[in-house]
Amino acid sequence: MEASAADVTPQAPNQWDFSCNLEVDYESDEIASIVYAALAVDKELQPDKVKRQMKVANGKLYVHFEATEARFLRASYSSFVDILTLATKTVEEYGQGIML
Repeated sequence: MEASAADVTPQAPNQWDFSCNLEVDYESDEIASIVYAALAVDKELQPDKVKRQMKVANGKLYVHFEATEARFLRASYSSFVDILTLATKTVEEYGQGIML
């Protein structure tokens, strides 16, 4: 598994001034889809302050965050990475031979 994150980038002045991208390479659409499904049910607690969009393509999980303030972006990103790590470790440990 390889992960990369873009720098926090202030955007043009609007409600969603801060954004960040995360890309995790699972090298398998099946594993990326399992992790996506596990994470998709966890909605943002403050959707008026943070937006999260996810997609799976070419064995990678792509996540885009937008927030009204840097502190909301940091908190959302940090929480998401904790849950992502748990989901990834679970699939690595127990997901061998899973049929979707």
